[in-house]
Amino acid sequence: MNILLLLVPISLVLLGIAIASFVWAVRRGQFDDLDTPAIDILREDSLPSPLHDPTEAKDAD
Repeated sequence: MNILLLLVPISLVLLGIAIASFVWAVRRGQFDDLDTPAIDILREDSLPSPLHDPTEAKDAD
């Protein structure tokens, strides 16, 4: 029963830290745009241009 005297304050401190970090994240704008990151993965990227044209004839010595 004496362990409750230790566990209850520890759990309240952890709860306070969790609430404070959630409020901090909301104020910093972490939850402003929840849709765009999910759509970004579906967006097609343009193909990168090759460094050299593979159709060019190579010099044969």
